[in-house]
Amino acid sequence: MNNKIIEALKKPAVYTPSGTAFWDDDYISGQMLKAHLDPDFEGASRKLLFIEKSAAWLSDLVPPSDYPQLLDIGCGPGIYAERFARAGYQVTGVDFSRRSIDYARQSARSQGLDISYLYQNYLEMELPQSFDFAVMIYCDYGALSADGRKNIMDRVYRQLKPGGCFVLDVFSMAAYHHFRERQTWELCQSGGFWRPGEYAAFQGYYKYPENVTLDLTVVVSGKEITPYYLWNTYFTVESLAGEAENAGFKVHGVFGDIAGAPFCRENDTLSIFLKK
Repeated sequence: MNNKIIEALKKPAVYTPSGTAFWDDDYISGQMLKAHLDPDFEGASRKLLFIEKSAAWLSDLVPPSDYPQLLDIGCGPGIYAERFARAGYQVTGVDFSRRSIDYARQSARSQGLDISYLYQNYLEMELPQSFDFAVMIYCDYGALSADGRKNIMDRVYRQLKPGGCFVLDVFSMAAYHHFRERQTWELCQSGGFWRPGEYAAFQGYYKYPENVTLDLTVVVSGKEITPYYLWNTYFTVESLAGEAENAGFKVHGVFGDIAGAPFCRENDTLSIFLKK
């Protein structure tokens, strides 16, 4: 078992996928949902005040009167989708967490909001309609490998109507420079985020070439040894614009975050406004 722990703790090849889809794990997805819905926690979603500001800014930037059909990619439990629906968009949300989609559907029904939620992998989405506006929020784009990013850019481009808009945010090179390599561990005797019962979690935070980082967590519980990989690519304006332009998009704006802050190279995020 010791050898297995040592192997699990070693740095994997860049963008090695996790062996299990933790976002759809019955227990972990419940923990993620709690984090999404906590208005004061900035881990799974941003804080509520920022979300409100961001949704309002996006609605002004790409008004629903001109761009009514909106696609929310990686919509989670519908936090943004509900605000978009209230602003006047006809919203379709796509996410690969069944628990989040189930919650989003129930929440929309309870509020009388007409939102279409689809449980599917957005890297494989082939939707039966075209959209005026697509969003991909909370730096999900950088969690994908280069092939995955090309895939989603191409799919969004095909899914948009002529003149359609795409807004997304990513972590910037400032965030990459702020990232600190380290190793930590914790013993959770009464359960925690990763398991309901006793376990130990070993974490490693590593930098890779090509502006990539890995948050590695290895969960050790009884006879179980499970590694989880959270990857991120960090971008300059030029590198992000290049990937968008390769798919056919034209850049119509660059901002410091997904709430419209002015762009500054010292910001930890950047947001880009694209048109087909």
